[in-house]
Amino acid sequence: MNVPKVQPGDAAVLSVEELTIKYSHRGNAVAAVSQVSFTIEPGQKVALVGASGSGKSSTIAAIIGLLAENSSVAHGSINFLGRNLLELSTREMRRVRGLHIGFVPQDPLSNLNPMLKIGTQVAECLTAHGKFSRDALEERVLEALRSAGIANPEERVTQYPHELSGGLRQRVLIAMGLANKPELLIADEPTSALDVTVQRQIMNQLDEMVAQTGTSLLLVTHDLGLAAERCDRVLVMEQGHIVEMGSSADVLQRPQHPYTKALLAAVPAGSAPASTEVDASSTAPALVRFDGVNKTYQLGRRRTPIAANKDIHLEVPRGSAVGVVGESGSGKTTIARLLLQLEKPTSGRIVFDNEDIGTMCKQRLLAFRRRVQPVFQDPYSSLNPSFTVRSILAEPLKVHRICPSSEVSARIDQLMDQVGLSRTLRDRHPAELSGGQRQRVAIARALAVEPELLVCDEPVSALDVLVQEQVLEVFEKLRLEFGLSYMFISHDLAVVRKLCDYIYVMKGGHIVESGATSTVFDNPQHDYTKLLLESARMRPVESICEVLRPGA
Repeated sequence: MNVPKVQPGDAAVLSVEELTIKYSHRGNAVAAVSQVSFTIEPGQKVALVGASGSGKSSTIAAIIGLLAENSSVAHGSINFLGRNLLELSTREMRRVRGLHIGFVPQDPLSNLNPMLKIGTQVAECLTAHGKFSRDALEERVLEALRSAGIANPEERVTQYPHELSGGLRQRVLIAMGLANKPELLIADEPTSALDVTVQRQIMNQLDEMVAQTGTSLLLVTHDLGLAAERCDRVLVMEQGHIVEMGSSADVLQRPQHPYTKALLAAVPAGSAPASTEVDASSTAPALVRFDGVNKTYQLGRRRTPIAANKDIHLEVPRGSAVGVVGESGSGKTTIARLLLQLEKPTSGRIVFDNEDIGTMCKQRLLAFRRRVQPVFQDPYSSLNPSFTVRSILAEPLKVHRICPSSEVSARIDQLMDQVGLSRTLRDRHPAELSGGQRQRVAIARALAVEPELLVCDEPVSALDVLVQEQVLEVFEKLRLEFGLSYMFISHDLAVVRKLCDYIYVMKGGHIVESGATSTVFDNPQHDYTKLLLESARMRPVESICEVLRPGA
């Protein structure tokens, strides 16, 4: 397919008309997308906003020709620069995808090949659509990584996906999507896994690309603040339908549909303090304590080990919620892995309920694992793909003998209700769920064994704001009713402020600042903490609308 260079003022880059997508499930055809129509002009930035399962992902899968085997386009057309993509052969569509339509998926771990180095994977995106000399290819790969905000790209190209943090893996996907400088870039939650400073860098890069090359952007997101600040138009989806569309200012200042109004009402307000923040002088005993913990890694043939955690001292008081924030690669996820005993500290000790977890016997460790449960950032890789939702939730109930066999089904329903997951999804596999639905299954699984401490690594980053609010309310309810404690690892400062009593700020493996949440937010002392707060999009909806108001 020959694609001419587009210029502002040309015909629409993308025109979707009356698109209907149906899924076949157990002999029944279910419409996931119904009569969806919209256009994207050259150089235009359009946001597609909606809840998990609203049809956003199915819509973009149809555009790039990657619908699941049990789904099909039942009606409508998808025109890209005047050509109906639904009429293209597989070979023609493969050339369009990647070269003319770039795609940045949401889930980095399942979209990067664990057997190939980062540099090789970025290079494949380029060589699949053109020929380069060795030197030119190396420079294009480094350029793509730099454009995605990756420092030291010369070192990163030699690493494998598992050696990178979740945020760095997401940035690699962004580099791959931008590598061929496409006419249209489709980004599915491209910054949901990134810290606020890198979020701004990435979106600034996308803005610059649109301005310089005329590339159009379709941004799929649940972040209304991001949609309002960065996009010209907003499309709101609910249950497979576009229920509202218009300029960012119109949709946010004058929403017409009840669902849009509900989304706006659920946007976290950065100025709101944690709802049950404890006094900084609280004498609640420490459930968890890190005493001078260090963790280093020896990567490949490097003589100098890399320090992920350096002299970490922190506490999680019983019944409290503690937030650990910092940029990707700062060491915050390593803290979670050490606490969960997925890795061992190089030195120092970690104490849980006055017992050094490094010296626990097998029996004590089994009891510890019931009392401390994880909620990982990447649900696709943490859920067994061969299990149904029912099986995933039943497994911990049976292993830890939480309830009699006759009560397992009722307990599963209760867990699904707690995290806002429809009971009709009980017999679905993870691959049949949206990213947000998968994360809710992971949260329900963690709650199944009635733990004392939840270690949450970005547990709501994949969820839309309405579901975020529901899940955070569940966390808070469980805390108040059962004295549940949390270690909450996140880059979303608004969410941390809403839930956490105490906060630790990390940079370069060090804790650079800590204190009561209100104290750190209202009177930050370290320059990096100040930078995080300045970079965060933590404004109420009214402030967003003020920015979008003509003449502002």
